[in-house]
Formats: sequence, C-alpha cells, structure tokens
Amino acid sequence: MQEILKKAEDHMKKTISVLQEDYAAIRAGRANPAVLDKLRVDYYGTPTAINQLAAVSVAEARVLTIQPWDASVCRAIEKAIQTSDIGINPQSDGKIIRITFPQLTEDRRKELAKEISKMAEESKVAVRNVRREAMDKLKLKKKDGELTEDDLKQAEKKTQDLTDKYCKEIETVEAKKKKEIMEI
Repeated sequence: MQEILKKAEDHMKKTISVLQEDYAAIRAGRANPAVLDKLRVDYYGTPTAINQLAAVSVAEARVLTIQPWDASVCRAIEKAIQTSDIGINPQSDGKIIRITFPQLTEDRRKELAKEISKMAEESKVAVRNVRREAMDKLKLKKKDGELTEDDLKQAEKKTQDLTDKYCKEIETVEAKKKKEIMEI
C-alpha cells in the first residue's frame, strides 16, 4: 500500500516539475535563457543544445547574449534561433549573438495566459490519471486479499489528499506564471 502511494506521489511531483519546465520556456517579455533549452543546433551532424555550444547570459533585462566557444558555429546558432518558434530575430557580429526580447502586447499577454491555463489543466488531468491508476492498483490488492476494506478506504483517502495537494500546487504555479506574464 505504501509503495503504491509513494509511486503515485513521485509521479505527481514529476508532473509539477514538467509543468514548471514548460512554463520556464514561455517568454514573459524579459530575457530568460530557458527559452533556448529546447533548441538544437546542427553541430557537425549532431543536434546539440545551445548551452553546450556557447555561454548564454542575460546582458540586460530584455537582452540575452550567446557567445559560442567555437566561432564557426555562430551562424548555425543564429539559423536555429531564426527557424524556431521563439519569434525573435537574433543580431550577430560574428562572435556574439544578441537576442532582444520586445515588450509583450496586451493581446499576446492574454493569449499566453490562456496557454498557461491550458497547460495547468493538462497537468491536473495527469495528476488525476495518476490517482486513478493508484486507486485501481489498491482495489486490485483488496480483491487479491492483500488489503482489508478499512485499509482500502484509508489508502483511497490518502491518495485523494495527495491529488488535492498537487492540484492546489499546480494552481499556485499557474497563478504565479500568469502574474508574471500580465505585469507590464
């Protein structure tokens, strides 16, 4: 019983960490190196993360600088950024690439807020699916005679409490990200 609850809680924690990673990739009008995490650059035939090819830093509040360790890869990094869905054109002097994040418009902020809500709802669904799987396993153990009726009720309550806890945490993370997006 404890093992099932522990696995369920681990899966719920993982769901929240994935949500936070996804939220980090959403740009909020200020420079954030996490927006480049999903980008891959063709480096001698191998798709490679930008942070493995260059030093990525925040120069100013809305300017990200990328300084490749190998100058020959500068053009490839620039091309990867242009073809990505970030929607920003990089400026390069051949040695350093600068990405300037424009201020978000009100419409774009609202669009991002909707996207944030959708991602949070998907995470809640994932948490509920973990709960359902745990409940099914517990009922199976009861059917096999490994759990008593009282143990089953207690385990179901603990599983529901975990679900409520992580759904509330998802709502907190969502509210924080929405606040960050909506502030000017």
